Amino acid sequence: MVGSATESVLRIGVFGGTFNPPHMGHLRLAGMVRERFGLDRVLWIPNSRSPFKTGAKLADAADRLAMIRAATEGEAAFSISEIEIWQRGASYTVDTLRKLREAHPDAAFRLIAGRDQLPGFSRWREPEEIVRRAPLIVFPRAGYEQAAAPEGFEKYVEFADTPLIDLSSTDIRERIRAGRSVRDMVPPAALEIIEERGLYRR
Repeated sequence: MVGSATESVLRIGVFGGTFNPPHMGHLRLAGMVRERFGLDRVLWIPNSRSPFKTGAKLADAADRLAMIRAATEGEAAFSISEIEIWQRGASYTVDTLRKLREAHPDAAFRLIAGRDQLPGFSRWREPEEIVRRAPLIVFPRAGYEQAAAPEGFEKYVEFADTPLIDLSSTDIRERIRAGRSVRDMVPPAALEIIEERGLYRR
């Protein structure tokens, strides 16, 4: 396995995103990747704003954090980091990984990413350092079945044979705005927060 570690090392999957909102696909994917790659923990890192999603309307940081906490409650192998969500401006993966290394010097990190992120990965900030610090675990995304590891990064990329999960936060927001049900798409505890706070209504 790429980036394998000894049994005594804590193996942490870094799962970042806006989670706007978190949905059942996020939970299923995080669980399957953790199990299939022998991770001890999946660390959810909601970001302040992705540099590649500058036009997306975000729910407030406090609301997204509350939804993620509610969605993952009771999952012992899931934890949440606030390392990005309160910062101003865009969140850069390389900066986050540096901070995580300081906080967990003996851990082995793997970055969990969608296959849709591969074509543009070489344009991320300091991609060489990213993969050295946290080799990628790449999960399927619709429309990107043929996306391959960027040239020069092949040995740092491992593809997850998880099923394609056809859920997206964008579609869920659109359904909520249209008054349609998302009951089977969003964890009940997170959906309760959406309804109570009137999120994504406009």
